[in-house]
Order: sequence, then structure tokens, then C-alpha cells
Amino acid sequence: MITVQMTINNKKVGPFEVDESLKMIDFLHEYLNLTGTKFGCGIGVCHACVIIVDEPDGTSHTERTCINGVGAFNGKTLRTIEGHAKRNPMGQIVSLSPVQQTFVDHFSFQCGWCTSGFVNESTVLVEKLKKNPIAKEEVEQVIENTLKTHICRCTGYRKYYVGLRDLILSQGGLIK
Repeated sequence: MITVQMTINNKKVGPFEVDESLKMIDFLHEYLNLTGTKFGCGIGVCHACVIIVDEPDGTSHTERTCINGVGAFNGKTLRTIEGHAKRNPMGQIVSLSPVQQTFVDHFSFQCGWCTSGFVNESTVLVEKLKKNPIAKEEVEQVIENTLKTHICRCTGYRKYYVGLRDLILSQGGLIK
């Protein structure tokens, strides 16, 4: 058994005493009822299960939750798909994040199983571009490099890529 605590979606959680072999995705689902992170392949290949890890230096990256134990996230600051939309004081969603909205506008998903992974990865990219804009002609390649490890079995990826491209090109400060 191990004791874990962390900050998820701006809320401190824990301490919880859990089996040291518990995968993070199971912790999110079973202990916190955060079920938006999806279990896809179970071997870390599809990236449906990625969540965002916010580092103390202000950088962020995604980590797979199906192959990493909850102990690897102990003490970390994390964001799941449930933490992106803006909510009112009663907890009701009042607006989606820009990434979520562009994926809705482009109908980027069909079944939605992979969507949380695409949203989290794309959110990290947009945040990176706010700090380090890229040339307009690099946008397509940066999107390809960012999303190429994500597997979607329904849409053929195009709508995710186009939605993210349109968001990057329309948001001020992301391109030079």
C-alpha cells in the first residue's frame, strides 16, 4: 500500500491509501469518479488516457494513465478532461475551452473515446505556442508531430487536425 495525494483540476485530493499497483486511470475512475479519461488499449499506445501534468516551472506535458501507476503522480498538479470547461458556482458548464469548442465546431469526434486524449494533448500544444509562437508555415508539421501518437478509429484524424489548425491560426499570439 502507498499513500498518495495530488492536485487535480485545481482541487487537492487525498491522502488516499491505495495498492501500489493501482494504475492512475483506475484511481481517477474508482476513487475520484473522474471518468472522462478513457481506457483505450491498456498498453500505452493509443493515448486516449493521457492527462496533463503541470510542472512547477510552468511547463506542462501529457502522461499516459493506463501504464503508469498512481504513485508516479503523487504530489503532482494534474488536469483531466473534466477540468477544461468553465463552470459556474453550481458546477454547471457555462463554456467550453477553446480546444473543446473547436473540436465541437469541426465535429472532430464520432464515438468520443479518444477525444479526451486529443483535447489534453492539443491544450498543451496551444499553451506552449502562447509562450513560443511558431511560423505560420510550421503549423501543419507541429500539429502532425504533436498528435501523431494518438489513435482514433472513427474519424480518420482530419477533423481533429483541421480544428486544431484553425484554432492556432485564429488565436492571437500563437504564430509569428
